[in-house]
Amino acid sequence: MFGPHVMEEEVLQNLEPKTDVVSQQHALAYLEQLKNSETGWQFCMSTLTRGMTQDNQLRFFCFQVVEHYIRNHYNNENLADQQRVREFLSRWIQLQCTQLGRQEAIFLRNKAAQVFALVFVRDYPLHWTDFFGDLIKTLSFGPQAVDIYVRVLKAIDSEVADQDITHTHQEIERNAAIKNAMRGSCVEKLVESWYHILKTYETSNPELVNQCLEIIGAYVSWIDIGLVANARFIELLLSLLCVVESRESAADCLHDIISKGMEPLDKLQLIETLVPVLQSSGILKPLEDDETDFSCKLSHLVNGIGLNLIDAHNKLSKSGSVEQVALLQNAVERKVPIMIQFLSNDYDDVSAEVLEFAKEYIHMLKAKVMQTEEQLGYAHTLLLTIVYKMKYDESYRFEQEGEDEATFQEFRKQLKVLFDNLAGVNKELVIEYVTKFTTNTLCEWRTTSFEDVEIAIYLLYLMGEAIPASGGNHFTGDHTKVSAMQTMMHTLVTCDVSYHPHPAVTLQYVETVVRYEKFFNTEPEHIPYVLTSFLDQRGVRNSSPLVRSRCSYLFSRFVKCLRTLIQPYIKEVLGPLQFLLILNPPENGSRLISEDDQLYLYEAAAVMIVSGAFDAQQKGMLMSNMLIPVMEKFKTLVTQLLVETDERKQQLFAQTLCHAMAVTSRASKAFTNHQTMKSCCCVPVFVEATKVFLNCLQIPTQSQVLQSGVRQFLHRMVVCLEEELLPYVPRASEGLLKGNDIRSIQEYVPLIVQIIAKFKLSWVFQKEVIPFLQQVFMPIVNAIFSAQSLPIEENDEQGKREKQLLQRNYFQFIAAVVTNNVSEVLNAQDSRFLEQVMMSIIRGAVDFPDPVAQKTCFSILRKLVDLWGGKEQPDDFTQFIYKNIVPACFMAPLKSTFDLSDAQTLLALAESAMCLKAILQRRGDEFVSYLHTEYLPTLQISPQLIDEYCQALKAENKVFKNYVKIFFQQART
Repeated sequence: MFGPHVMEEEVLQNLEPKTDVVSQQHALAYLEQLKNSETGWQFCMSTLTRGMTQDNQLRFFCFQVVEHYIRNHYNNENLADQQRVREFLSRWIQLQCTQLGRQEAIFLRNKAAQVFALVFVRDYPLHWTDFFGDLIKTLSFGPQAVDIYVRVLKAIDSEVADQDITHTHQEIERNAAIKNAMRGSCVEKLVESWYHILKTYETSNPELVNQCLEIIGAYVSWIDIGLVANARFIELLLSLLCVVESRESAADCLHDIISKGMEPLDKLQLIETLVPVLQSSGILKPLEDDETDFSCKLSHLVNGIGLNLIDAHNKLSKSGSVEQVALLQNAVERKVPIMIQFLSNDYDDVSAEVLEFAKEYIHMLKAKVMQTEEQLGYAHTLLLTIVYKMKYDESYRFEQEGEDEATFQEFRKQLKVLFDNLAGVNKELVIEYVTKFTTNTLCEWRTTSFEDVEIAIYLLYLMGEAIPASGGNHFTGDHTKVSAMQTMMHTLVTCDVSYHPHPAVTLQYVETVVRYEKFFNTEPEHIPYVLTSFLDQRGVRNSSPLVRSRCSYLFSRFVKCLRTLIQPYIKEVLGPLQFLLILNPPENGSRLISEDDQLYLYEAAAVMIVSGAFDAQQKGMLMSNMLIPVMEKFKTLVTQLLVETDERKQQLFAQTLCHAMAVTSRASKAFTNHQTMKSCCCVPVFVEATKVFLNCLQIPTQSQVLQSGVRQFLHRMVVCLEEELLPYVPRASEGLLKGNDIRSIQEYVPLIVQIIAKFKLSWVFQKEVIPFLQQVFMPIVNAIFSAQSLPIEENDEQGKREKQLLQRNYFQFIAAVVTNNVSEVLNAQDSRFLEQVMMSIIRGAVDFPDPVAQKTCFSILRKLVDLWGGKEQPDDFTQFIYKNIVPACFMAPLKSTFDLSDAQTLLALAESAMCLKAILQRRGDEFVSYLHTEYLPTLQISPQLIDEYCQALKAENKVFKNYVKIFFQQART
């Protein structure tokens, strides 16, 4: 079927690039059959060795067919096929190295190398003992053959030794056997071939040299290190380090050599032999600015040297002698100056390569009870280097941070870790240096670069984590640290550095004064200065949007932290703040303060009013002065929105209306359990705000946006107001439920649940809210039922989540009505509709595979039993108990979806148990008799287990809850 003549006519011609797409697709489909053909692989090998005139895609496909055959059908017991494969491999290499054809594209050579490697792992060592001998012979064909040779070795490494590739247990055993065979027979030949390649092509073909160096680095991890780490190889590698085209690969190869797994003392000997040679050759030092890539490689090499020595030191510390450990310690110490040299390089990429060495060395120092003078000297030099590297570069774009800036910030975080660890080595050293550097720099900030000023403040900021304080107060405890912190903070807030024009300095200043707000407990006289710096051109009026935004947030934090200490200055602060609290209409364009940042300012202003040393009447007046302009602006915007026809402007108006409600809500966060709205005489202004804001619910446009703003405002008012809110609940609810939109209902339910939970015992609630709930209960529930019945596509995950959320909200709504003693809402409903509701609870308990919802449903059923389950109640609910509630308590836990190992499910199980206990309490022995003689026997449970269950039911609640889990585990088996 796949004779070559047919294939040449029907396939090869159709796969030419000029052929039309349909013919090509037909040909490719036809060729796919080759993979399953007994002779298709032979045809493909023949195609690959007849010449190289075909399209690369065809050749790649042919290699895939050969690969498929070798992976799935190659049998090294079939000598004829084995011989065909070997002849193909040999012929293909020869063809690569002759003038008869061009060399394959790189991706084809890599695919061919993969085929070689697959044959190798199947034939070596039993069926092709001299695989490497045959392969090495091809090197005489020239550089093309060398290229194939190193690619094959790389593919073999991937199949046999690469630790990053996952292998099966069988493959691991096979690979171990292959490596053992190679060590015993051919590794020395391979190493000799590598040396020959490096020497031969050292100057003429750097690409081959680099490929060979990569192979040496890969194989050195499992061959005898002495074959590579010897005088002639090291001399050759050193010479390659001076060849621009090969030096980076040579550095990587050396890194791989020193990273080979070895015994600690052997590793020490290897590195101590290698490093002096590298040093004497002038290699181990950063290079010129235009050689940063190579400097990075050298830095990576130094990092490997350090980490390997430290690892050897740590291993020997557990089992070696004191002398041996000291040898390794000294070896590490001698490398530290080299590491510092690279760490201090102007290029962060070079510095970053030795960060791990620096970190591990500092950990070594931390483990020492006492450090030597030399070690302290290294620690001091490291500290200076870290501070130097932490500084911003002049090219840093503060207002438009991009990828380079993000990279530097990540680098700075890593340097911070080193700084923190150095403080753990010797905190006195760090305190002394930071204090001196920070105070001197801040005192001279006007004549110092912004980079130095910013880092001086940043070091002060970092002291908080580098040297933690007990109880979070850095100004009590250790006298040395407290004195230093007070000195630096005093200098920071008195030297006028807050006037520095650079935004990086300003931001670091405000971050630091807020971090160390407890300083102002000791020197409160500086508070007015800091408050002013937040509110003028240095802070929230700064020309930088970034500074304005951050200062808004930090000012709020500062005020909340020092609410007691700032009382004498509140009137002076509220004045300048008023301008920033104006709600700009949308047509005015950009704002000085963004809407999000303005929220923090309103909260800060409210905190100052509430915590200030004013009488209650003054607090009410000040709060009114702040919020009445918001309401006036709100009324104006409502009028404008009603007549606006442009949709974009409508959106802007609606957004500003929501912002007005949001700032009012945020102001309410200032109240506490001790300083309530009522005690501060602020109830009238917030009630007035409620009346004003509810007007927007009548606006026909942008209704969803406005409803969301009202809902969020009302959630806050439920928390802060008392019964005075309740008269507005029906009006608010009507507006929020207008149109019976299911989303509106879904988002309304948590609000009404919150209202019921808080005000259930209030007579105003009974008078104002319950009649409303009785009226809207049926429409709300029917709307939810309708939404739940809508079909959802199988793959609509978002729709499924929304439906689950709606279901949970529905159950929470019913639970709020039932469990908060407002059952008169249910009593007012039509009996058939009420039965519908109760059956939905039964379905939720049994059929809805959501343990959170199931727990809520069982809680509802339990409360209904408490309310209506007594013997004096009507018989129809008693029938409902025995016909529906009792079966639900058993059917739900018996379902396979009821996961008895899940914590949430166990809570639902416990609630179902308590539901049964409630029935027992209301119905007594009648219920036990029903279970024993009527219901439990229908579950095919043994009489013994039934007796056991009924006894457990009569036990204490805790005992019964523990028992039901065991019961259902047994019942389900």
